[in-house]
Amino acid sequence: MMPRLVRLYIQQVAIGFGLSAIFTTILIYFNVANLQRLVFGSSDGLLGLFLIFFFNGLVFAGAQFAIRIMRMGHEDEDDDDHHGGSGVRHSDPAPQPLPVRISVKS
Repeated sequence: MMPRLVRLYIQQVAIGFGLSAIFTTILIYFNVANLQRLVFGSSDGLLGLFLIFFFNGLVFAGAQFAIRIMRMGHEDEDDDDHHGGSGVRHSDPAPQPLPVRISVKS
């Protein structure tokens, strides 16, 4: 059986590459920066299209995984039981004077 964190990572990578596919399709469809002509008018256009998809997929997958990991602590909506530590007790003692030696050379 696969560990939960590995399964979570693979799931988020799949979502990130899915978002990349949608994003790349939108870029080509709306001809952003004349990409449509560049991709379909060049012999290396499909390689460029794949690279746009792949590198955007890496970025989106990393961002998707990071967001998912950071949100893991906030998923319990009915957080009635407090699982935190005992907390930090701050004590403010009255300031104590420090002994200072002053040596004056004449």
